[in-house]
Amino acid sequence: MDTMIPQRPLPSKEALKQFYMHKTLTEIPKPAAVLDLAIIKRHCNSMLQTIQTLGVGFRAHVKSHKVSHPLSKKKKKKRTHRRNPHPKSPLPTNDNNEKTTELSRLQVGTSSPEINYVASTVLEIESLVPLLREFQSKGRKVNILYGIPLVPSQVSRLALAAAELGPDSVSVMIDHPDQIKFLDTFSRIAGFAAGVFLKVDCGYHRAGLPPRAMDKGGLFSKLEELEKTGAGRLVGIYSHSSLSYGGRNRGDALRHLRGEVEACLLALDSYAGVLPVDRELVVSVGATPQVVAAEAVAEGDDAELEELRKFLKEPDTGAFKGRVRVELHAGNYPLLDMQQMSTNAGGVRERFFDEVGAYVVAETCSVYNDGEREYPEALVAVGTLGMGREPCPSYKGWGVVGPWGLPTTPQRDRLYIDRISQEHSILRWESEDVAKKIPLSVGQTVKIYPNHACITGAMYGWYLVVDSSSDPDATKVVDVWVRWLGW
Repeated sequence: MDTMIPQRPLPSKEALKQFYMHKTLTEIPKPAAVLDLAIIKRHCNSMLQTIQTLGVGFRAHVKSHKVSHPLSKKKKKKRTHRRNPHPKSPLPTNDNNEKTTELSRLQVGTSSPEINYVASTVLEIESLVPLLREFQSKGRKVNILYGIPLVPSQVSRLALAAAELGPDSVSVMIDHPDQIKFLDTFSRIAGFAAGVFLKVDCGYHRAGLPPRAMDKGGLFSKLEELEKTGAGRLVGIYSHSSLSYGGRNRGDALRHLRGEVEACLLALDSYAGVLPVDRELVVSVGATPQVVAAEAVAEGDDAELEELRKFLKEPDTGAFKGRVRVELHAGNYPLLDMQQMSTNAGGVRERFFDEVGAYVVAETCSVYNDGEREYPEALVAVGTLGMGREPCPSYKGWGVVGPWGLPTTPQRDRLYIDRISQEHSILRWESEDVAKKIPLSVGQTVKIYPNHACITGAMYGWYLVVDSSSDPDATKVVDVWVRWLGW
């Protein structure tokens, strides 16, 4: 069975490091995507502490970063625990796994006995296999969820990834009865059952079934038959709502979190008669604004924290009498972006450049300060193909320029991308002060913070890593992380 699919070729990590290491951001070719390791570590450590304080599970979404070395074509040796009829797995090794999966490592920490991820492409899952096997070798239980409803072209690749990791390692998402039949192929290739999460639609309407309409087309009876054949096993129910991105404060985000949990509990209550009670079911909920809001609550020590902890640890499952464990999931939180900052889920933080750990560096092409236009403007050499074109509710532009290299200006007045084309953008002051000149010179490098880091990152083959904990200006490249590109 040939499951290797062509992927876009990238330079090796070694070649990239040889070129970029120890250069400054003014010396490198631009535009370039940059990560600040100090900010990312802070966010990851804070999230892990929050999960511990709340006493709930956590599933890290490999979302914004997708970082690892490009896959080689070496093949794994047969694992002794597998019952795999295709023992020559095409899953490749990663000779540089130690450093290039650093962000995925930071998301799960070093102490939790359980490692849970969710990823939306099979390539991400395949690429994480070496790291997951390393975790297993240290006695840590691993599970990774394919985070969109199952499609047939991905089944064999998922099964081969599972075969490398063993039973209970890979789960799939189901929201339609016709997806059930694909799991026969999964179990035949992997040699064991796939874990199953049922997707609940809590109002966002991207995927999933309404809490009171989960049994579409006899879904539960088909799932029961699947379990009898050993091809699948229900693990839990899963909800993700990006409605919280429309919130403007911590209270909004927490209301969305509570609403997601309650929708999942309603599904359990509505189908109590057909859901299994011989196991603990996972209720997996969340999005970055909700989890960041929970993080802010966990930093306190008051009645609000106790109420949230009790709500998550002792959920009211109604007629369903089985055991339930709430699990939070999030993906953008290590990096954040201007969309995330606009939610104020973690409180109002005006110094966005201290919180957002991803940005693009670009060069100034030209400056128009001398009355050529209605407002002073500058042209920079990055556009939609380097920034994306994602809107942000808190302002009308496509990215915000950080203060690095600029003279001090009132915090409320910022340079931002006012107009954007394919390969270039126009900067303007938010204040639209016709007398206020743009303080840039031709050739000057600027840091532009994206509205949506996940989309912006996808424009680049690798990230340049800086570290503001040892380099306050965060200008020297200390590492290169190669992205996973493809599906």
